[in-house]
Amino acid sequence: MAGDWLAELDGSRVTVEVPASSANLGAGYDCLGVALALTNRIDLEVRAWSRGEIELVVEGEGRDGLPADRENRFVRGLEAALHAARGELPAGVGWRISMHNQIPLARGLGSSAAATVGGILVGNALAGEALSMAEMLGLACEIEGHPDNAAAALLGGFVVSSRDGQGVEAIRFDSPRDLRAVLFIPELRLPTGEMRAALPLTVPLADAVANLGAVAVGVAGLATGRYDLLARLTVDRLHEPYRAAVFPQLPRMVEAARGAGSLGACLSGAGSTILAFADSMAGITRIEAAFFAAAADVDLPGRVLVVEPRNTGARVVGRD
Repeated sequence: MAGDWLAELDGSRVTVEVPASSANLGAGYDCLGVALALTNRIDLEVRAWSRGEIELVVEGEGRDGLPADRENRFVRGLEAALHAARGELPAGVGWRISMHNQIPLARGLGSSAAATVGGILVGNALAGEALSMAEMLGLACEIEGHPDNAAAALLGGFVVSSRDGQGVEAIRFDSPRDLRAVLFIPELRLPTGEMRAALPLTVPLADAVANLGAVAVGVAGLATGRYDLLARLTVDRLHEPYRAAVFPQLPRMVEAARGAGSLGACLSGAGSTILAFADSMAGITRIEAAFFAAAADVDLPGRVLVVEPRNTGARVVGRD
């Protein structure tokens, strides 16, 4: 009954922590991702008698740019999970949401997927953990359109994922303790839709074969501890060359990181962040210097952030 549901949820609070993610990792377009230790913390309070109002307070990233309506990805994830678990939402239910965001928007670090996954996790908690991990991932992919960021945010670690008519298959494995992601985060925003529009409908067979080989060898390397194979995995021929038409500074930034001895370097997701892997302080220092020098050459203001890959996915950190 709608009334029973309202009585049950009114005043309930759930807090979640959701990691950033980097998708594609070069050649693994739309099927590879890694979670990063850069998080959004989101607190929700159910307001059952608010006539459907949504109150949103944001600290940190997105403070002035997130909608306080039902198109907000967090709200979409929340209501999708509740609908899947409990059926039609009662009329008049609203939400009070507080976000403390570290994940930059429109920088290729999975901010949209983090919001969606956070909402789904909160909805599932309110519904008594009625949804399985596979069901939550399926909902996230329906909202996001592709599984790479969502799977990494939900599961943590390195994740290989694929979506077809039967659902989403995702396989994860831990990142090694010493691996670090050196991120150059430009001030430039690159909306995912714009960057996807830059891609051709068809690609040369040789490029497709090269990417298949890079993904096969790279994933096998990651799964067996051959992190030197990140150098091959992060060389892409299907999307980065075309996205460089929209983001012309990209090739120079990637080559700078590779020249500085990174284990591998690539565009993070749809950009504008460039990601380079390192496993030593000396390597991190060289990559940072190379990033800043190249950014000055191509007039790309930005900052460097060094983060660990995160083996823990999204999680509920509080409820009452």
